[in-house]
Amino acid sequence: MKRLAFTTYTGLTTAGLALITAVLLTDWQESVASEVFWHILWQLQLPLVITAILVGAVLAVSAASLQVVLHNPLADPGIIGISSGASLVAAGLLIVQPIQLAQGALYLLPLGCFIGALLSTWMIYLVARRLRGAAMAVILAGIAISTVSGALMAWLYVLADAQALRNLTFWLMGSLYQTDWMILSVAGPVMLGSVVYQCWQSRQLNWLYGGETLAAAAGVTPEKLIKKTLLASALGVGAAVSVAGSIAFIGLLVPHFLRLVIGYNNRALLPACALCGAVVLLAVATLTEYLHLITLPVSMITATVGGPLLLLALYRGQWKVA
Repeated sequence: MKRLAFTTYTGLTTAGLALITAVLLTDWQESVASEVFWHILWQLQLPLVITAILVGAVLAVSAASLQVVLHNPLADPGIIGISSGASLVAAGLLIVQPIQLAQGALYLLPLGCFIGALLSTWMIYLVARRLRGAAMAVILAGIAISTVSGALMAWLYVLADAQALRNLTFWLMGSLYQTDWMILSVAGPVMLGSVVYQCWQSRQLNWLYGGETLAAAAGVTPEKLIKKTLLASALGVGAAVSVAGSIAFIGLLVPHFLRLVIGYNNRALLPACALCGAVVLLAVATLTEYLHLITLPVSMITATVGGPLLLLALYRGQWKVA
């Protein structure tokens, strides 16, 4: 039954992904022979589509992996502070050297976001290990990291000029319109590699459902697997933040609702998360494109939809990892 659900879901999601991509890339009001049309298609719409696919996929897959290794259904990069750490470093880089004015920053930004995400992830991991994976400890550690990052970013706001402040505000709330081929050439392979690696490790992640002792008995080295998964997640989330800013709720909701449909087998769940995350973010991009809301932050849309869905899931008591 779960296999049939997964097959049906995969087919429908792939078709939806293709349909949304085609709609987003097509402007029916322009002539196909128009040079303007092809310029917009190549320089603006195609990078936006690729960004939405990669960012949505890496956020959903990373969240699903983190929920397994941390044994916590709320282990979303945004909630437990990983995105906050990446955003803090990115905010510092944007204030010191605005991304629009320095091409070198396009390469520094993914590296800085990765460092911030990695430091946040490692602190959360140390807290979880010290307190033996207590779910509340992970959440509290994430809240502490997010609070400190928010406070430091508030100080950066004080130092920013008007233009930098406006750019920083929209970027931190999530935007798919800050990307281009140059930054995608750096961050794109990182996000893709993170997704592929985590999907490749999905079979070993299944053993962690039974605890580290059972995983070790099955031939898996839990400590090494957890560290590699955290590193891959931090790398992917850091690259995603460097391209699109901080985007909420995709990583939290997508794995949860997919578990209700296709089950907990990560060999099916992680690829499904990649597909569904890509579709969700592409749908948001299509909505903003056709409603001419180009400057509307992505997190405004995802949080508006995701917040009520999260409350509904909590109310119905469906929130769990295994």
